[in-house]
Amino acid sequence: MANGIDPSASMAALFGARVRRLRTAAGLTQAQLGARTHVVSTRITQIERASGAKPTLELARALDAALGADDLLVELWPYVYREAFPDWSRKFMEYSERAVALREYAAHVVPGLLQTEDYARSVLRVGRPLGSKEQLEERVALRMGRQERLRAPDRPELWVVLDEAVLRRPVGGRAVMREQLARLLGTAAEHRVTVQVLPFAQGEHDAMGGSLTVLTMPDGSETAYTEGAHYGQLIEDPDEVRRFALTYDRLRAAALPPLMSLDMIRSVMEDNHRGAKVPSRSDRRRLAQEQLQQSGGRQLRGGGRRVPGGRRPRP
Repeated sequence: MANGIDPSASMAALFGARVRRLRTAAGLTQAQLGARTHVVSTRITQIERASGAKPTLELARALDAALGADDLLVELWPYVYREAFPDWSRKFMEYSERAVALREYAAHVVPGLLQTEDYARSVLRVGRPLGSKEQLEERVALRMGRQERLRAPDRPELWVVLDEAVLRRPVGGRAVMREQLARLLGTAAEHRVTVQVLPFAQGEHDAMGGSLTVLTMPDGSETAYTEGAHYGQLIEDPDEVRRFALTYDRLRAAALPPLMSLDMIRSVMEDNHRGAKVPSRSDRRRLAQEQLQQSGGRQLRGGGRRVPGGRRPRP
């Protein structure tokens, strides 16, 4: 334990201990390391003692390069950064990184995993403003980094239901929103990603208070997460989670089928101010059956999993 700092006390303490060990091994003083990374020596002291402001991503990269740490510090940085988040938010991010399936209902904005960089920047700029432009860019970088999970070999299955309001609210202006809608259309070609739209015409529903996510973990257990503008709640009680999973299944059933959802997204993107034509219930059922037949006669059951059989659902 160096200088009375316990590396296990926090991720910031672990980060500081690593910096101190690498600096000592390199034969550098704090002033010399500060000069190489373009910060004052007292900033290096703060990092090593886990005091003061947390290191920025830019500084973590500079320290990594100056100390030849082979990206060790950059890989540690997201965990240090997350300590600034509330416990419920931090725990949700940890669960999300391990989940094998995510089912999301988005009431107000596109989910972070599907946001473009400019859209994310616009969302993060409002609400509780960050202290500086640097902090904003760090938050954007962290959000974009989370999207790498969708390109990994072990990527989770992502099923998203978007409230129609998400499509029609021009976050960031028309150009930013058009790019974001194009990104959503692009999901049709992505493996293990499905997007549906819940149209205004469906009226009231059980999740009108905010967004909802149901996470399926590798062991088959599930966790739910609800979120509003400035709060979030992680639900782990099995009975409560089952109720939220049922709520999600109802939202998914009320939403337009995937192909019709893409048509609505395309219509909004093409500035069709009259809105996309919402099909009748019978038309939606017919198209849903056609999609099931095209996919080999498989049907959906709770949790977004497909089961063989091709049995027609009871009316």
